Amino acid sequence: MDHDEAATRVLDAAEALFYERGVQAVGMDAVRAASGVSLKRLYRCFPSKDHLVAEYLRRRDLRWRESLASFVAQRSAEPVAAVFDWLHRWFAEPGFRGCAFINSFGELGADSPVVADLVRHHKDELRRYLAGLLPADSPDAAAEQLLLLVEGAIVTASITGDPTVAHRAGAAAEVLMTSACRLTAPG
Repeated sequence: MDHDEAATRVLDAAEALFYERGVQAVGMDAVRAASGVSLKRLYRCFPSKDHLVAEYLRRRDLRWRESLASFVAQRSAEPVAAVFDWLHRWFAEPGFRGCAFINSFGELGADSPVVADLVRHHKDELRRYLAGLLPADSPDAAAEQLLLLVEGAIVTASITGDPTVAHRAGAAAEVLMTSACRLTAPG
């Protein structure tokens, strides 16, 4: 097994374990056992748990945002509504445990500047993405409000286990969009 294959196996195992159980609850030995990679090789790939957590968050950020963007691109006629359709689909997946970034920040953000920075980066990129879905003349605050609806839906769905929260947040987003369009309309 080469270095890249070992690193991928370790990241796959870490992602599953960290997301299901939480970062602090999972030791490196559990990651080793789940990945089938020796502890020595694991530490060659990731010199510390902090390195592994950072890479887990980086990889999850890219995959999560790519999945969202791909889904929305296929439904480009109503991109904001598509965001909430994608959220509903995600919320309904077996094993949905909320936002890995919010969860990681809650566990480690106060003690880990790296985790805090990665979480902020993820949320900033999501805000930028959402802003790009809005009409060009939308008020600047609209993207921030849309982000708050997305984040609120994620947290609420993780607490309640109810994927339809996405639809209710999507309805609120529709009201927000209608209101934003009226604010920017000439006249």
